[in-house]
Amino acid sequence: MRGTVFGVAATLALALALAGAAQAQPVEGKLVLYTSQPNTDAQQTVDAFKAKYPKVDISFVRDGTPRILAKLRAEFEAGAAQADLLLIADSVTMEGLKKEGRLEAYDKADVSAYPAGIHDPGKAWFATKLITTGIVYNTKAPLKPTSWLDLTKAEAKNLVAMPSPLNSGAALIHTMTLTGNLKDGWGYYEKLKENAALAAGANGDILRQVATGEKLYGMIVDFMPIREKAKGAPVEFVFPSEGVSAVSEPVAILKGTKNAAAAQAFIDFLLSRDGQEVASKQGYIPALASTTLPAGYPPRGEIKLMPFDAAKALEDSNAARKRFSGIFE
Repeated sequence: MRGTVFGVAATLALALALAGAAQAQPVEGKLVLYTSQPNTDAQQTVDAFKAKYPKVDISFVRDGTPRILAKLRAEFEAGAAQADLLLIADSVTMEGLKKEGRLEAYDKADVSAYPAGIHDPGKAWFATKLITTGIVYNTKAPLKPTSWLDLTKAEAKNLVAMPSPLNSGAALIHTMTLTGNLKDGWGYYEKLKENAALAAGANGDILRQVATGEKLYGMIVDFMPIREKAKGAPVEFVFPSEGVSAVSEPVAILKGTKNAAAAQAFIDFLLSRDGQEVASKQGYIPALASTTLPAGYPPRGEIKLMPFDAAKALEDSNAARKRFSGIFE
């Protein structure tokens, strides 16, 4: 009997030791990140991670999301992705990859400090920050907008510019968010068209048009006008009273990674307070609500996020593009 007890205890101890060894895989080796972050942000993110995990040789490939996806798809066709991690602008694209079975879920990721609904429920991708879209206006504009509806007023006729969802994933998310939350739905965009709003160009072009006075109002991501205002540009950014849309710059592990331990450590780092403070220092709203906002932003309680369902948006995205095209083209 005694020998049996000792035998069971020894077996249990061995099992626990093996489990501990499996959980304590060394965080080292090579790691490749594909990202649509600006080069400076991507380098800062990688450097901050390497400071915590110096034995990981991490490199990154940076390009716009469409080109990153094209590169990945070519690699999928060739048999295997060269990247371990993907950090891109929008959750709808991540949902598409998840549906195709291209992402590796990380079940043990700790998201307990985050509000429900911000990350993928299946833990295939994780929000790293909140890049909202609101209203930018030239400081000489007679109308000081506080609502999305202000852009449909007579004072704004022929003076509004916005990115097109036909060319931008963030703009598509913004359009689907507004039409899903504003009372008029697609009628809001019909009113914008009647008011001669221009739907073309990227966020940088919108900022240029408003800053130069070519247009007086625009829909734009938050950090660009906030940064330029700090440099002296004649622009103001508004978080409209109805709320704003947001892209969450999600991160995910690609299926087939050869270094799962390091890839998971990268996710853990971005979700940690240290990782979220990196986002804040870069000038973005951290996804972790308890992290301090960058200079130039109002208190977090004054920023109202409109609800957005990435999975449903993926299903409805083609119809939304077609509807928008029917209004503006």
